[in-house]
Amino acid sequence: MLKSLLVVALVAAIAWLGASIGLGSLFGVVLPYAAIAVFLVGVVWRMVYWAKSPVPFAIPTTGGQEKSLDWIKQAKWDCPDTKWGVVKRMILEVFLFRSLFRNMHAEVKPNDAINGGPRLVYYSSKWLWVFALLFHYCFFLVFFRHFRFFMEPVPACVGFFEMIDGMFQIGAPRFYMTGGLLLCAAAFLLLRRLANPRVRYISLFQDYFPLWLVMGIAGTGICMRYFCKTDITQVKAYIMGLVQFHPISAAGIDPVFFMHVTLVSVLLAYFPFSKLTHMAGVFFSPTRNLPCDTRRTRHVNPWNPEKNFLTYPEYEDMYREAMADAGLPLDKPLEKKSGE
Repeated sequence: MLKSLLVVALVAAIAWLGASIGLGSLFGVVLPYAAIAVFLVGVVWRMVYWAKSPVPFAIPTTGGQEKSLDWIKQAKWDCPDTKWGVVKRMILEVFLFRSLFRNMHAEVKPNDAINGGPRLVYYSSKWLWVFALLFHYCFFLVFFRHFRFFMEPVPACVGFFEMIDGMFQIGAPRFYMTGGLLLCAAAFLLLRRLANPRVRYISLFQDYFPLWLVMGIAGTGICMRYFCKTDITQVKAYIMGLVQFHPISAAGIDPVFFMHVTLVSVLLAYFPFSKLTHMAGVFFSPTRNLPCDTRRTRHVNPWNPEKNFLTYPEYEDMYREAMADAGLPLDKPLEKKSGE
């Protein structure tokens, strides 16, 4: 955990120092272009690799009763057996995190009043689902709201979401809810990994690093808007220059802006090689995109080589004499040779 924090802090410090000594073009032009290129090529490569990977087994994740006999009720939402049912399940999974909604918390009660001994008890735990949903939707809305820096004129839909996001105006400039909620949600997911011993035991560098990056991005964004008071007009002109492939001078822009851009660039470049690719990978996962119809449809392993199988009549034609000599029953009697 500390290693990932130190890496993020080091990246931010290098960006701030570099921008302070006049290297804004490196952190504000070269690095973003390189990060976007790595992101696009990396994500496309991963998607092509997943699409070409064979699926040797039918392994859809089930959350209920598979379709069986007519008098047994099927769990159509969690165990669909049709392609349309899979589409509905994918929609619920992608937009509402349905599988995470069923998250359970297990606890061992040492003295149970009924059994007189320890007993494993399951509780419904929705906190992870709530904060995961909050994290992803706030991240998306923050990303969508930033389109006002990349487009001129600003689309009406971006202005509408910006108005809804800042409807609870607190002081000036207007406070956007998604920025604060994103920071809180990321902090919760981080604290969960630290507070839960079982989750902390299986957490690695690649689990903490994206969370620290997102917190750094949200923190520097909030700092620019409410504390450093970065010149938004100059920032938009600079970003429009990048979009149009005509970069302008970065002189006069606060170094915190380049910290923000550098952290975003690192996140983009890191994205294709991390667990964050679940954003695209969920659509290629056989646990999600296959129907639960293994009782009705045979799933053929695409890794199996082509084989020429003999039917029983062909097998008997090849070995009829040997089978007759061994006294084995024949479907077609052995033809007598001429002169016998």
